[in-house]
Amino acid sequence: GLCHNGWAPAQSPVGRRRGRFVKKDGHCNVRFVNLGGQGARYLSDLFTTCVDVRWRWMCLLFSCSFLASWLLFGLAFWLIASLHGDLTAPPPPAPCFSQVASFLAAFLFALETQTSIGYGVRSVTEECPAAVAAVVLQCIAGCVLDAFVVGAVMAKMAKPKKRNETLVFSENAVVALRDRRLCLMWRVGNLRRSHLVEAHVRAQLLQPRVTPEGEYIPLDHQDVDVGFDGGTDRIFLVSPITIVHEIDSASPLYELGRAELARADFELVVILEGMVEATAMTTQCRSSYLPGELLWGHRFEPVLFQRGSQYEVDYRHFHRTYEVPGTPVCSAKELDERAERASQSPKSGFPSSLAAFCYENELALSCCQEEDEEEEAMEGDAAEAEDMAASPRVLTPTLALTLPP
Repeated sequence: GLCHNGWAPAQSPVGRRRGRFVKKDGHCNVRFVNLGGQGARYLSDLFTTCVDVRWRWMCLLFSCSFLASWLLFGLAFWLIASLHGDLTAPPPPAPCFSQVASFLAAFLFALETQTSIGYGVRSVTEECPAAVAAVVLQCIAGCVLDAFVVGAVMAKMAKPKKRNETLVFSENAVVALRDRRLCLMWRVGNLRRSHLVEAHVRAQLLQPRVTPEGEYIPLDHQDVDVGFDGGTDRIFLVSPITIVHEIDSASPLYELGRAELARADFELVVILEGMVEATAMTTQCRSSYLPGELLWGHRFEPVLFQRGSQYEVDYRHFHRTYEVPGTPVCSAKELDERAERASQSPKSGFPSSLAAFCYENELALSCCQEEDEEEEAMEGDAAEAEDMAASPRVLTPTLALTLPP
């Protein structure tokens, strides 16, 4: 039947898994077909098209645009000189262009004019107003072309797309108890020392759905609450942070236990957005999790440790998880029903499961003990050195024994 929020947990057919909508590296697995007038629409927004194309096409466009401009104005200068009779032999005493007697010379003059090379050999004269007007027109067109092409190249270079390479999501998400509630958790990290300004996270659950009217929706999107109302979706991403989604009555995972989760057919898309500190440009990092990548009854290993006066992040533990004993295998809905029934009795319906905290505490305490032992050893060595320096030296005679062979 349908869930309380109109969702029916879709079951995956045996031996068949739906392809990812968003790949693990963040690329969307979508292909557009049968677009009418696609070329005209792209050309209407030429600047964005140039910024979005691959670098090989951008370099080709960069070269061809300038080459076409030089050829066009070189042809114009050649025609003006030809109509004026500058290309005949002998040339007139007052030509339109000095030292321009062929198309190649006209092309070189156009190149020197637009790039301001100024070799000083070829030049325009006052004899032909059309030649002067053509030179002025080329200067204006060259400035516009420089602004457009160079601006597109700079905008493409400044795109924060590569910043996503240093923003990482954990390979798996986990489901475990936190504050006596079942929670879905995944981890995000920033590999650079520069911060991500105004960083915030979002998540959406994608799965097919059939409405009560019988309409089939191939991919229905539902927001997964990661603390938008409480402001916990905005994070200070200096060290890796675990994003928590509490599986409550408003969650699409509310009626899924461990067995149902393994058979479910959905995709959890996670998004991290923020501004790059160096350029103030917004970047977005994406990833996704399938049901098989949600580890029930696991938690992430700690990655943040205090070393003396500093904190240390060990990324060897970033993707690692450990199993939590005593994690309920039922759904959050059944857990709430049990808790409601147990609230009427003196015994609690939640497992105390102190062993669940032993691993993290033991790992953190072992690091603290290692630091304390190192400090005590250093203090002991210093005290021993001071005692030896303060006490008088006593020479002890040594008895040498010679043993017979």
